[in-house]
Amino acid sequence: MSGPMHDDEVVGKAYDARLVRRVLPWLRPHVSLIASSVLLVFILMAAGLVQPLLLRTLIDDHLVPRRAEGVWIVIVLFALAFAIEMAVRYGHLYLTELTGQKIVLALRTRVFSHLQRLDSSFFDAHPVGRLMSRVTTDIEALADLFSTGVVTLLGDSLQLIAIVGILLWLDWRLALVTLTVVPILFLLSALFRGRIRHAYREVRRRIALINASLQEALSGMLLVQLFRGEKRQSEEFVALNRDHRDSELQSVVYESSFSAVVELVSHFAIALIAWHGGLRHLFDSDALTFGTLAAFLEYAARFFRPIRELSGFYAVMQAAMASLERVFQLLDARPSIVDPPVPVDHGAIRGSVEFDGVQFHYHPGEPVLQGVSFRLAPGEHVAVVGATGAGKTTLSKLLIRLYDPVGGAIRVDGVDLRAVPLRRVRTQVGVVMQDHVLVSGSVRDNIAFGDDGMPDERIHEAARLVHADDFIRRFPAGYDEPIRERGGNLSVGQKQLISFARALACDPAILILDEATSSVDTETEALIQDALGRLLRGRTSLIIAHRLSTIVGSDRILVLHHGRLVEEGRHEDLLARRGIYYRLHELQFGLQETAPDDDGGRPRNGSA
Repeated sequence: MSGPMHDDEVVGKAYDARLVRRVLPWLRPHVSLIASSVLLVFILMAAGLVQPLLLRTLIDDHLVPRRAEGVWIVIVLFALAFAIEMAVRYGHLYLTELTGQKIVLALRTRVFSHLQRLDSSFFDAHPVGRLMSRVTTDIEALADLFSTGVVTLLGDSLQLIAIVGILLWLDWRLALVTLTVVPILFLLSALFRGRIRHAYREVRRRIALINASLQEALSGMLLVQLFRGEKRQSEEFVALNRDHRDSELQSVVYESSFSAVVELVSHFAIALIAWHGGLRHLFDSDALTFGTLAAFLEYAARFFRPIRELSGFYAVMQAAMASLERVFQLLDARPSIVDPPVPVDHGAIRGSVEFDGVQFHYHPGEPVLQGVSFRLAPGEHVAVVGATGAGKTTLSKLLIRLYDPVGGAIRVDGVDLRAVPLRRVRTQVGVVMQDHVLVSGSVRDNIAFGDDGMPDERIHEAARLVHADDFIRRFPAGYDEPIRERGGNLSVGQKQLISFARALACDPAILILDEATSSVDTETEALIQDALGRLLRGRTSLIIAHRLSTIVGSDRILVLHHGRLVEEGRHEDLLARRGIYYRLHELQFGLQETAPDDDGGRPRNGSA
């Protein structure tokens, strides 16, 4: 897949001390759980290591000399050690898993809260599917590190050291035979480590690409079905899945090969021990008893078990480092839209709005607004019209501080909007956007969204004023009717009316209607227009619309063209000027001039 390299494709270190230091604060609240897990590791190790010694005692002191006295004590002790090992292993696994899930819960909550604080420009630059990967699969990879990685590594390391000591104590010659294969294992580990690391990172990258593709496909399913794009979409998704399968298989090949080679070397070492120790026992049974040889073989098997698990631990560490890198990269993203260091509280907002030489661009070198200046008096209703791409919706986004202007200023009651706390701005400026978004929950939840304590009377009144109360009460559950994902059980008009009621329930001093009736049928639009006269009285409003019939009664009309304010006035005055507004009106209503004009009397059909 071509395109710029994303952070999913960037590889870092298999172990990064900087990232580990950053994750330590997340471990501190769970020190008691971690300490308990470590304590259980010591008990688990002791219970496991004592069993071969009991086996040696059973063979040398009872089976070989055929002495039955005390056999049952050794057997009971062996069974007790085994039972303790199993019970402690269960407790250890539970505590480590509990620790991992607690950390994941806290980290995932923190990441989601951080995402809610980031501004619109961040989401413009980052696909939703990739952000979903951060919150789900990346953080889940950290659970494996905390639950099975770190404490297991500690236990395996201590066990290896203890086994080496016991082997040297039992018989230093056989211990040297065992240790001769260790350099071979380290060489094999270094050989496979790089390949496993690359394969695993490729798997992570492919998962992120699948998530991004799936999110895009599901969000645009209607478009795909309408334009018969199922085949193309399926081919792209199958290709991504095929790449992911190949990456998974490659990682499995490397990990399996490493485990198989380690298994082969360990069995070779055990065979050497059996051969060398067996010969010594045959020729000098006093120097090496049969029980010692049996215990030695058991310890050797336990010695190679943690080494065989090295590839699995390395994969966990690799996943954790890659995930930590991406998660902390997300947490390091700073919002550009923030509360002012010294906020201004100027009391109740009267509703005066001023755009003073506002300039804005989404991408440098591509201006959207160029020196736009106008004023709205308290209670004034001002409409904004213009061709698609003229910058109309951008005005509304700037007024609710989804973005900040790159030049000029926006003032409310004479105060720069950037000096007002964000929460106050968004409680005093209500908006009905062109894209009506409903959340999962009831109709009541959607109207009262953002204010859980909103009384029912206020919810019902807002719905009644926008003529939504009638159809809501016809639902089987009324205001408690559940809304499916994206409002799938509502008509387009119903969704828009509920969005309208949601904005009005907040009782804002300033109201923005961005294409508020663009998807409503004529009858519903008439109901809204009937409500608007009463709803907007005494409230400053900025009405953005393509359909000029919805803004004819506005106090003023602003005409944007290529990001500039080119005309301003009432409907009749703008028609009389025969400028851009006149041409827009002519295109929508099919008006024609009766008098000849400059182009020889042909109908004026210029475009905006």
